[in-house]
Amino acid sequence: MVTMEELKARDPELVSFRFGDGPELCAELIALVRSGAKTATCGALRDFEAGEPLPAVGRRDVALNWDGSPALLIETVEVTQRRFCDVDAEFALAEGENETLEGWREGHRRYFERNGGWSPEMMLVCERFRLVEDFA
Repeated sequence: MVTMEELKARDPELVSFRFGDGPELCAELIALVRSGAKTATCGALRDFEAGEPLPAVGRRDVALNWDGSPALLIETVEVTQRRFCDVDAEFALAEGENETLEGWREGHRRYFERNGGWSPEMMLVCERFRLVEDFA
């Protein structure tokens, strides 16, 4: 299994992150990326303003397993910002977590309520990506 140190030696610019806010959600989201069902993700703009690096087209990031070991290498292909209430079905379905826009809204509302608060007007950073390498 490859380590983050080995990956950083290969590319010192790599940024790492975890999907979700717990081990079960993290594993579920990684599995969705591996299956090809998840090609997008989003986060609250407030989290990026607090110091998390904004995604940028062409940047490669390492998605970590909950234990901190590298799971996937992804490359950002699109970044947009929009209000929660303006996320459309196309983007929501690209996240791969729900089969409807309504399901996406409910699941993400609960997620944001657990992680700093939710509002239909909150700004999101919406990212589309492609899977470059799977470290499984």
